[in-house]
Amino acid sequence: MIDRVVSYLNEGLAVARSEKRRPVVIDATLGMGGHTHRLLSDNPDLRIIGIDRDTQALQMAQQRLGEFSDRLVSFHGTYDEISAAIQAAETQLQTRLDGVDGILFDLGVSSYQLDEPSRGFAYSYDAPLDMRMDPTDQLTAADVVNTYSEADLERVLRNYGDEKFARRIATEIVKTRRQRPYRGSQELVETIIRAIPAAAAHRGSHPAKRTFQALRVEVNHELEVLTRAIPAAMAVLTIGARMVVMSYQSLEDKIVKKAIQHQAQSLTPAGFPVEVEEYAPVVKILSKGTEKPTPTEIEQNPRAAAARVRVIEKIRPTRSNG
Repeated sequence: MIDRVVSYLNEGLAVARSEKRRPVVIDATLGMGGHTHRLLSDNPDLRIIGIDRDTQALQMAQQRLGEFSDRLVSFHGTYDEISAAIQAAETQLQTRLDGVDGILFDLGVSSYQLDEPSRGFAYSYDAPLDMRMDPTDQLTAADVVNTYSEADLERVLRNYGDEKFARRIATEIVKTRRQRPYRGSQELVETIIRAIPAAAAHRGSHPAKRTFQALRVEVNHELEVLTRAIPAAMAVLTIGARMVVMSYQSLEDKIVKKAIQHQAQSLTPAGFPVEVEEYAPVVKILSKGTEKPTPTEIEQNPRAAAARVRVIEKIRPTRSNG
């Protein structure tokens, strides 16, 4: 979907150039730098602030993007730290930035993290129960399954994984860990398969998919970070800038949808004869609902199949009243 994403962001870059400004984009999920590489290659005047909480991914992205080192600012942190990332960029670039002309969020776990066994994100092979997006963080998936109460495990699985067998799985986890603590992912997969009805285990997606998603979200506080990040991102967009958000599960998309719809709505009291400027909509929603990948895009990148894309344009300054 890279062509579609880049085309949306390019609209905001064109606005910056029309105003005689050198464009700046935030790649809030830098990962291995695929989107950033394309944007920097296509736009010789563009500068990008790349944010990622994964120190290993940042190092690899910096190597991959070495030819653009004078136009790339890498920032280690979560994507709700946008203001801090901009401050770091101002220091490195030695210039003041009064906003940015585009922001991209490509949410969820990256292909690198899924494919690296030692990170523990995948349920298809045995690996340490880690799941930290930032290896410097303390909490791991092993900590969650070995120390959380049965009630808290059920809450995590139900709320973050939409797992209908959450109670059964939580009960089986607590029962099993009394014998010995969990260390590897396959131990957990075996527990999940024991806990759920046999018919359910052979129907639909992998029986461990929802549990692993829930643990990953809990370990990395993904939804809390995202809830803070989207409003923070819209606040720093310049007029005419675009923001593109790619989400891969309904919990993420609900948070994104709620945040952008609030900024796209007028706060002028109902029945008031005119639109009050300070209550007027701040953004315009450009996507019709959520855009899905085309068959061609899925063929090019099978992991994009679950993507849901929302796009907005900043049309007014950020409201002081929310």
